[in-house]
Amino acid sequence: MPLPEDIPSAELVTPKKEPFFYGGQAVIEGVMMRGKRYYAVAVRVPTTKEIVIDRGELKASIYTSRFWKLPFVRGIALIGEQMHLGMRSLMWSANMNAGSRDIQISKREITGSVAVALVFALALFIGLPLLLAGVAVHKSGGFFFVLVEGVIRVGLVLGYLSLIALLPDVRRVFQYHGAEHKTINAFEAGWPVEVSSVRRASLLHPRCGTGFLLVVMVVSIVVFSVVALAQPNWFWLIASRVLAIPVIAGLGFESIRYMARHRENPIVSVLLLPVLGTQKFTTREPSDDMLEVAIAAFNSAREGEEQEAAA
Repeated sequence: MPLPEDIPSAELVTPKKEPFFYGGQAVIEGVMMRGKRYYAVAVRVPTTKEIVIDRGELKASIYTSRFWKLPFVRGIALIGEQMHLGMRSLMWSANMNAGSRDIQISKREITGSVAVALVFALALFIGLPLLLAGVAVHKSGGFFFVLVEGVIRVGLVLGYLSLIALLPDVRRVFQYHGAEHKTINAFEAGWPVEVSSVRRASLLHPRCGTGFLLVVMVVSIVVFSVVALAQPNWFWLIASRVLAIPVIAGLGFESIRYMARHRENPIVSVLLLPVLGTQKFTTREPSDDMLEVAIAAFNSAREGEEQEAAA
């Protein structure tokens, strides 16, 4: 998945300014870390075992415009960021790993693979739940239909994640996901960003993209319940699932952001339990050499910020 990739998750202390939250995602044999103005991708080359880093500046309006930082709008920006920066980082890591084995992957091949994966995801996680809910309920309108559809969708997502986690290559990606979490958690706690201290950090974080995915699925049940009041036919039922994505993303982002900021509240802490629990599907304990890669990516992104501030 792109995961999402992750929602930003560590505070940069800047007095009298709105705090910025670092984020990132796992890539093939590495980690991408995103800062306010810079991002960095670090991967370990399989043949030489060296860590190579690609750092870039975030210049597009989706990263710099105040509009994309507005409440509810920033949830849509997150999807755009995953499509742009997440895929760019993933493609770079794939090419680095393939190049080390003298394998060339063209942009056309990568684009084709992404397109096929997108169609597969839409069919599996939108089309199939609608079809199964229709068979189970025999009526496309009403809250019960939406509830059954939502439960089926959650089951399909978690089942899919459980199955692909059995693949060795995917398990390594999940380990790098864990390394990314631990690095940001250590930084957020004020610990030295070193292997020995990062190793002690938590594998879970309330702003993780996997948790965000669960919140989005719960929000979708509420939104689609409202749609069901109009008793839409099957065409509009399917179309609503696609057209409502920006609305659901905006509401989901604000919901998880609120919970993360108020995690000390007893009620919110209980609500966060399933959000943290779902992360166990996409994170695994990383090795020390994986932590080194995540730390290298994080430090490189930080250096870009610090160099710009000094200039």
